[in-house]
Amino acid sequence: MGTRVERDSMGEMRVPEGAYYGAQTQRAVENFPVSGLTIPTGMIRALGMIKWAAAQVNQNLGLLDKKRGHAIMQAAQEVIDGKLDDQFPIDVFQTGSGTSSNMNANEVIGNRASELMGGQIGSHEPVHPNDHVNKGQSSNDVIPTSIHLAASIALAQSLKPQLQALYTALDTKAKDFDKIIKIGRTHLQDATPIRLGQEFSGYAAMVQYGLGRVDQALKALSQLALGGTAVGTGINTHREFGGQVAKELSKLTGLKFHEARNHFEAQATADSAVEASGALKTIAISLSKIANDIRWLGSGPRAGLGELQLPAVQPGSSIMPGKVNPVICESVIQTAAQVIGNDAAITQGGLGGVFELNLMLPLIAHNLLESIEILAGAARIFRTKLIEGLGVDEQKCADNIEGSLAMSTSLAPVIGYDAAAAIAKEAYASGRTVREVAREKNILSDEELSRLLDPLSMTKPED
Repeated sequence: MGTRVERDSMGEMRVPEGAYYGAQTQRAVENFPVSGLTIPTGMIRALGMIKWAAAQVNQNLGLLDKKRGHAIMQAAQEVIDGKLDDQFPIDVFQTGSGTSSNMNANEVIGNRASELMGGQIGSHEPVHPNDHVNKGQSSNDVIPTSIHLAASIALAQSLKPQLQALYTALDTKAKDFDKIIKIGRTHLQDATPIRLGQEFSGYAAMVQYGLGRVDQALKALSQLALGGTAVGTGINTHREFGGQVAKELSKLTGLKFHEARNHFEAQATADSAVEASGALKTIAISLSKIANDIRWLGSGPRAGLGELQLPAVQPGSSIMPGKVNPVICESVIQTAAQVIGNDAAITQGGLGGVFELNLMLPLIAHNLLESIEILAGAARIFRTKLIEGLGVDEQKCADNIEGSLAMSTSLAPVIGYDAAAAIAKEAYASGRTVREVAREKNILSDEELSRLLDPLSMTKPED
């Protein structure tokens, strides 16, 4: 492929002949050959939306002529539609403000808009990347806005629906399993009985609370930095620009956005992104706990707990025939670990606020959007490949309860703690059940013993 010569404020640069991006993008490509990771597609879409909305508002305010404005909006729409993804080659680990990626968007949209108007790519005529596409903006307010926008869209359209579906599946299992009584466990030791439905209602509630955390994250991310330009003062932009762009972005996405109440906070910090990441970390921990419980409860099938029957989705061993492993649980747990790691990086990124600007924004964007997408994927496979097909070995559950020493707990209020403990110890030493030892000692009538050792009565408070 040939090259063309473009010029920016630092001089000439050779750019690939067919590229819509220009000199500033090419400089960044050459300056940051770090990871091979480019900015997430969600971020590219968000940048397209911002440029689309800015062009519309600048026209409304009489700051941009309609021919250029319409061409910019058409080119920005192509970015939104994913038609120009290959024109965003800059590494994630770039300038901390994301200036390179903002200029990448300005150059791509500017060159494509010029082409649509009959101009030549690279000429900056009739559409200039800075003067027209970036009008009323700075990288310092565009990039924080794009992070909030991209993360909000991913939370609302990707993660939230998957969490809602997972909640429904867990809640359905909680109802289906409500009459099945099993042994509870604390400290990995037998505890008093619990209904399997009660256990799953806890799992469902964890996901339900996760949905609330997503809503809180969306609220935090709803404030947009656009309108603050370089340092939050709004230099070189119209007073109404930020508010009007927020309204346009709300219409574009169906989500609620508004101009930041304080632009200096919005640009000097990434606190809202850190808050959102904290919510994702909490959701990840919830999913990991549920997955871990389920894989233990399904362990075996003969030498483990074996109370749950997990769907078999693939062979579990290259050497042991017939072995099936809890691979979906393991996938969910690994996903949670990655989200927790991403949150640590985002937390460090939040510490990158120096005076009027955070200087770790591309890192925050990459990790935040990755966490949202992989959590959504994990929630989906957890539901479709495991939860919906989950079964129970009811006999195993019943046998575990009858053999448990924790059955002595319900005797304590009647015969005293010490006497109940003595029965439990004797049952353990002799290999008999609590019921058998208590009946032999003839401390209580058979009727009273049956009432006290009824597992169902142990799963609820006394009347």
